[in-house]
Amino acid sequence: MAISKESVIVDKSFDFAERIVKLYKYLINEKKEYILSKQILRCGTSIGANVSEAHGSISTSDFSNKISIANKETKETDYWLRLLHRTNYINDKMFNSLLNDIDELSKILFSIIKTTRLKNK
Repeated sequence: MAISKESVIVDKSFDFAERIVKLYKYLINEKKEYILSKQILRCGTSIGANVSEAHGSISTSDFSNKISIANKETKETDYWLRLLHRTNYINDKMFNSLLNDIDELSKILFSIIKTTRLKNK
């Protein structure tokens, strides 16, 4: 499925996944946090994985489903980021930077979902 924002979301979701892996390493090595870190790793990297699957989809329905899952993963990632911040595992600067990225990903994904659904009506 070809969409105008596809390459942007592929690149941004991959870059975000890289940041999440680095956050995971920081939480494990510096904060000795092993439970929440696995949660943020799982959902934060799942966004890009689902975007990649959508990129290779064979139908509009499949594409829409994978993009919707990626969007749901942004919501879960947002939750874990807020919890890590509120419990002082990550500082304000780190939190705000990651939150800006996840908000941007969420907006792009929502726009893709909306555009895809409008095209199918």
